[in-house]
Amino acid sequence: MDIKRTVLWVVFSFSLLLLWDSWQRHNGKPSMFFPTTTQEATPAAAGADPSKSPVPQAAGAAGATAGAADVAGGLPAAKGETITITTDVVKADIDTVGGELKRLELLKHRDTADPAKNLVLFDSSAGHTYLAESGLIGGPFPTHKSIFIAKPGARALDNGNEVPLVLEAQENGVKLTKTYTFKRGDYSIDLKHTVTNDSAAAINPSLYLQLVRDGNKPGGESHFYSTFTGPAVYTDADKFQKLTFEKIEEGKEQHANKADNGWIALVQHYFVSAIIPPEKAQRDIFTKKIGTNLYAVGNILPLGTVAPGASVTMDARLYSGPQESSVLEKTTPGLELVKDYGWLTIIAKPIFWLMIHIHAYVGNWGWTIILLTMLIKAVFFPLSAASYRSMAKMKAVTPKMTAIRERHKGDPQAMNREMMSLYKTEKINPLGGCLPIVIQIPVFISLYWVLLASVEMRGAPWLGWIHDLTAPDPFYILPVLMAVSMFIQTKLNPTPPDPVQAKVMMFMPIVFSVMFFFFPSGLVLYWVVNNVLSITQQWVITRKLQAGKA
Repeated sequence: MDIKRTVLWVVFSFSLLLLWDSWQRHNGKPSMFFPTTTQEATPAAAGADPSKSPVPQAAGAAGATAGAADVAGGLPAAKGETITITTDVVKADIDTVGGELKRLELLKHRDTADPAKNLVLFDSSAGHTYLAESGLIGGPFPTHKSIFIAKPGARALDNGNEVPLVLEAQENGVKLTKTYTFKRGDYSIDLKHTVTNDSAAAINPSLYLQLVRDGNKPGGESHFYSTFTGPAVYTDADKFQKLTFEKIEEGKEQHANKADNGWIALVQHYFVSAIIPPEKAQRDIFTKKIGTNLYAVGNILPLGTVAPGASVTMDARLYSGPQESSVLEKTTPGLELVKDYGWLTIIAKPIFWLMIHIHAYVGNWGWTIILLTMLIKAVFFPLSAASYRSMAKMKAVTPKMTAIRERHKGDPQAMNREMMSLYKTEKINPLGGCLPIVIQIPVFISLYWVLLASVEMRGAPWLGWIHDLTAPDPFYILPVLMAVSMFIQTKLNPTPPDPVQAKVMMFMPIVFSVMFFFFPSGLVLYWVVNNVLSITQQWVITRKLQAGKA
């Protein structure tokens, strides 16, 4: 039983270590376990002016983008018109200055900090900058600083299934037409750029598509866990690459530079924005710092030579919405990888797949977690039964073990020999009681990441006081129930012969319950149900063994 107590201490210590690591990452310190999924927050620049965002230059032979020129050219910022497009899932504001998407409100998702409001993903307010921009380089052509004219048309879905917004700008005989197409029930926005050469000479422009964001964490993040916020790049050759604002700030970020496939994105907890150019279109991939605490990730796509009087069109898509696995998988290859399950993805993905299928029948994520727990318990029932039989036998021989310890206090070798002889005589496996705990550790951590990463459960209620399974229990009822269940389990287990160890084991349920005050309530629900099932199984097995001896 000393081994079992050691395992419990390891679990407890590891849990405290995870909490400390999350606290460190939340406060901008490097992570001990997840160095690729966090970044050191750069001090916020309140009121960062997005109009100072520069235009990327064409990539060199090495694939690295050169320094950017400020297209504002020192002129006063132009004033434009804000066009608002409303669908059943988003409300978007597009500025006619540059035709940039400067605000995107998700109508089906509530804000974390203020649940009375909808979540705003794109923004250009004083304290936050998050934009989608595009324009031309390779000459004095329209950019995201140029004044566009919006064509008349519908601004809401009404009875249709899509809303197009057409914007036009012309400079030096070159016209750029941007067409945003918003669709019913869809977070993907079609982006079409048409370049028309009305000048007297051939031109060779390139189209840039970029996402611009400050390096701040989203509001409402928990102090006890920290999730990834930053750019990401995907190509078939290099696969999924998470990038950090910290390395972009230092100019040390490395990623794929050239490709004819893939996407670039900005990722935050539960949500993602990704620009998806067409397949087989050559593109340069860039990341850069463009201002104080302001960063860009994007693509540059050569459009080839455009003769006088000719035009060329480039289609792309912008997905900006929740990280729903089924939607991401259908949107483009690899986009589902932005949903981060941590280092136990191999276990977490099957768990989530199973939960999706259970939820399809019961329609409630709380009951889904309970049924999942029962299913996991059933799978490991034979192993648990063997373990509890071993623990029951161990409890029965505890007086003999205590006597052996007293008899050989000064001779550890003799004590161990007699202990091993007792185990052999009573047919007890001293490691048997540890197996259920050891097996539960990866399942527990995997479920933690599933709850932390799954927007499907964001804001999902269970019953009564639990209104969000991804948030801590507001009244701490589940942590208290967990403490009670752990206390009962401790009483069912053999009492340690050392009085100090016995007191520590009785105190541990209280410590665990306090720690679980800050964990997602869905995770605590899993642990409570698991404990209740374990107590029932252990009690039945112990009673049977006692009846057999009688």
